[in-house]
Amino acid sequence: MKLPSEAELLRIFIGESDRRGGRPLHELIVEEARRRGLAGATVLRGQLGFGAHSRIHTTKILRLSEDLPVVIEIVDRADRIAAFLPVLDELVEEGLVTLETVRVISYRSGAPGDAPA
Repeated sequence: MKLPSEAELLRIFIGESDRRGGRPLHELIVEEARRRGLAGATVLRGQLGFGAHSRIHTTKILRLSEDLPVVIEIVDRADRIAAFLPVLDELVEEGLVTLETVRVISYRSGAPGDAPA
């Protein structure tokens, strides 16, 4: 897959304990993004954060949280991100979703057949 030099970054902020149908929400989002052919997704686990409820979530031993912050980042063409937003709206009941324009410097898989022509 080739990405244009200008793309969009979709960033989803949720909690590690968020679930849908007994499964971790971040896994469902990534699997759905893959199923829909998006360029890629990365899940990042935070060490410290708070959200709309202003409750601190941390990895500190004395205050071990079972709901650490999780950020999912997806970069793809604007039209593909736009098509994914309604799906995301159905999945995410609580959290923050942001969207920004990004400049893609490179996107390479290293797989045979993906070399530039």
